[in-house]
Amino acid sequence: MAEEHEGTESGGVVESVRGTAGDPRGSVPRGLGSANHAPRKKLVLHMDLNNTILVSDAVTGQGTVAALDYFLTTVTWGKMSKHGKWEWLSDSASLFPPCSSAASYYSQFGRSPGFTSVAGQRFKGLLDEHLELLRWPEGVKEDRQLSVKGEDGRLYHWILPSFFQLIRDLAQEGREFAIVFRTFGTDLPRVLKAVSRAVNEGTHPLFPDLPELKLSVDMTPGKIRCSQRGIVLSRAEERLSTRDGERGLYQYLSSVQGLAGFQDHFDWWATNTFSIRGGKPLWIDPFDQNVQHIFIDDNIRQNDEDTIVSPKVFLEPSGSDTRTACTSELYDVSLVQTDLLRAISDHSYFTQRVHICLENYERNLQFGAV
Repeated sequence: MAEEHEGTESGGVVESVRGTAGDPRGSVPRGLGSANHAPRKKLVLHMDLNNTILVSDAVTGQGTVAALDYFLTTVTWGKMSKHGKWEWLSDSASLFPPCSSAASYYSQFGRSPGFTSVAGQRFKGLLDEHLELLRWPEGVKEDRQLSVKGEDGRLYHWILPSFFQLIRDLAQEGREFAIVFRTFGTDLPRVLKAVSRAVNEGTHPLFPDLPELKLSVDMTPGKIRCSQRGIVLSRAEERLSTRDGERGLYQYLSSVQGLAGFQDHFDWWATNTFSIRGGKPLWIDPFDQNVQHIFIDDNIRQNDEDTIVSPKVFLEPSGSDTRTACTSELYDVSLVQTDLLRAISDHSYFTQRVHICLENYERNLQFGAV
């Protein structure tokens, strides 16, 4: 069963950069210069919370240590031998299996508390290394919203610094952008409050200059609910339904300013066996010259029977009909599978992934692949 709680050898998960399905692409050079796209579209980033910008989970009660330990079970690979014994196929963490017969430890055994202390002892160093990178700055007072005390009694970042770096980088590029948090969990109100303090009051010790960006944060969480009759988006007094056409929801999300958030419909995903059919909806209009949408989530996978986003691509300009695109078609184009280890170890991680999507999206448009 897939969950919404879910690497390089040191500092991240081994991965290749993809453009279209099965077509590895070279990575975009590090830095901001790769973002010179004309015309410069508004960017709407839909971002998951748990195991994307948070390393903890209010629903399962996992603290920082347990959440990171759990994540490692989803990116370490082996297989069952003919004698029914688990055999490791790799000593490094990776978003992708090393061979077709490999299975992640999680997919084989489910949740395994204390994984790196027992079966996954070989990955204990990876856990300790990234916990150290998550440490709240020494000598800085605990912040009740931006820091969190781990099960080991140490202070950690609650929201990854790479998320705040992304905001700063996009602003420095001069790009118009909005961030829409999309989660099945219950952390959204707390995240909105913490982010609001950081961007409006400059309370983050590593990013005290964020108030200079003049970003707004909508503190009212919205909801997205799905059924066989359609999809309903609501926030405060606002309510839109696909029964009135899918174009309206696309236009609404395209018009979001600053930072906002919606709780998606976990029960619908579960009813649809954790597949693309019940995933978080993402509308994409390849004909729109003014707005581009990207979704970043650790549970995005190129197996449509085990993925968390349902991409709906409009078929014609200004039309209302869409098709559900397979994940592999839009992987690293409009969909980013979070590499949590790299998001922890490299503060420019999210910025790099966004740049890769921008490059691939423009390239695919030129070749008619979106």
